[in-house]
Amino acid sequence: MKNDKNNLPKLLTKKELHETASKRINLITTELKNMFAFLEKYPKSVTIFGGTHFSENNPYCIQARSLAFNIVKKLDYAVLTGGGPGIMEAANRGAFEAGGNSLGLEIELEPIQEPNKYLTESIYFHYFFTRKIALAFSAEAYVFFPGGFGTLDEFFEIITLVQTKKIEKIPVILFGSDYWNSLEQFMRDELIGRGVLTGDDINLFKITDNEDEVIEIMRDTPIHNGIEFNHRDLKKHGIEIQ
Repeated sequence: MKNDKNNLPKLLTKKELHETASKRINLITTELKNMFAFLEKYPKSVTIFGGTHFSENNPYCIQARSLAFNIVKKLDYAVLTGGGPGIMEAANRGAFEAGGNSLGLEIELEPIQEPNKYLTESIYFHYFFTRKIALAFSAEAYVFFPGGFGTLDEFFEIITLVQTKKIEKIPVILFGSDYWNSLEQFMRDELIGRGVLTGDDINLFKITDNEDEVIEIMRDTPIHNGIEFNHRDLKKHGIEIQ
């Protein structure tokens, strides 16, 4: 079957390529500036990840809601999520019901993902990677509930950043041993077994089913100064945060 030349996409000229790239760079810069300004208002926070497809009566959602409630009540931390349904909504609901800062870092998706109704403040992103920077930036701990590709993507990115010392070593907690134990076993059998990970790498995260243990881990973790460090780093690249 011959290609119909009339249906082939039009190639951009060098000028059009430059203009398109400039627009994207400007949008990326704007999203980063807005993101840092947003996060700077909440110097103590925990980021909670998890799947979107769980209903509010699912045990994982019940646990996420309870954990977020107690993080606010006992530690006075802001709770950050992706702002969507499922585990995110449950965590935001717990923080909201505790009277705390319940934050959403939302993304433009097709089909449209409606923000959950328990957000006290939120910010929108066009690009996934700028949103991922926000979710992985400046938290005192990262808590992962069971989820799909997005949750696993965030988990592996964050432990890679910790492993390579691109971010400080802070708690990475996997909540729900019935879900996470098989992944840890795969790492031990296949990754350590083949020499692509070491035993120390497995210690970059903690699997638990105990809400009180999460609270105590966070309580024992010092507040870090990610905002101040990254302000200096951004200035090197000409990005000023007002």
